Amino acid sequence: MRVAVLGATGAVGRTMLRVLEERRFPADELVLLASERSAGETLRCQNRDWKVQAVDAGAFRDCDVALFSAGAARSREWGPVAAEAGAVVIDNSSAWRMDPHVPLVVPEVNGRRAADPPKGIIANPNCATIQLVVALEALRRAAGLKRVVATTFQSVSGAGNKGIAALDAELGGSRSQESPFIAPIAHNVLPYIGQRDRDGWNEEEEKIRLETRKILELPDLPVAATCVRVPVRVGHSISATVETERAMSLDSINEAFRAMENLVYCAEKDPLPIHAAGQDSVYVGHVRIDRDLPNTLHMWVVADNLRKGAATNAVQIAEAIAHG
Repeated sequence: MRVAVLGATGAVGRTMLRVLEERRFPADELVLLASERSAGETLRCQNRDWKVQAVDAGAFRDCDVALFSAGAARSREWGPVAAEAGAVVIDNSSAWRMDPHVPLVVPEVNGRRAADPPKGIIANPNCATIQLVVALEALRRAAGLKRVVATTFQSVSGAGNKGIAALDAELGGSRSQESPFIAPIAHNVLPYIGQRDRDGWNEEEEKIRLETRKILELPDLPVAATCVRVPVRVGHSISATVETERAMSLDSINEAFRAMENLVYCAEKDPLPIHAAGQDSVYVGHVRIDRDLPNTLHMWVVADNLRKGAATNAVQIAEAIAHG
């Protein structure tokens, strides 16, 4: 297979290459694409050096799959071009997620949606949404869902290489001139990810609400999120309160989580982002049944936002396409 990676030099793009190599994806040729500024760089994957090219109209010729992680504007520009050239586009930006004709896919939850995408484009969900819905799907299968309230603690790598550089600079006693954050992030937390609407909701909070409903195919499910940026390099954490249709015992909750693909239930020791970093699973722990509301439980969900929250999820989709 011929595989293109748009945004290859970014934090997620580099992780995509690492995941392709680790999972031995059947790529005979890689086409690494980025901006003019990054063209000419060399990246290593599958024991070979590949030169990064500037993206243009002919870049996707003869490509079977195109992995995109270059932002929404570039995805809107180049997604249809790549699809027209015959590639199946797996896009990591927000550009296509809510398009009714573009499937929004987490393989463990709704992998069937990746088959025959109408526009030739498949959307990769928001990083926090991915780990949340894997845990929610386990509960939905066991007891149904009535309401979800989530507070996210999102690492700086969710803002890309500039986010990591900003934290490193501040921890070193200086200030990055290209920080993507509205205030210092070192020794701080910022309840602001994306623009706020007139009602006070951050863009990230609305993404989680809408994307969770679409992936789970529950368009009326009440979902509310509070999204916070924290001074962690890699790994998003979520504190979630979930109301189920039927009451569950701790034993039945444990069984539901243990039955879920690529979910690790941590009954004895709470999962932490430092432990999830570099891993491809979603980790759940600190599970409690509400003392006053028997149909409500509280849980802690952790995952590597660059891997399962982005690159690994995209490569899993590509694997489904490759294996037909």
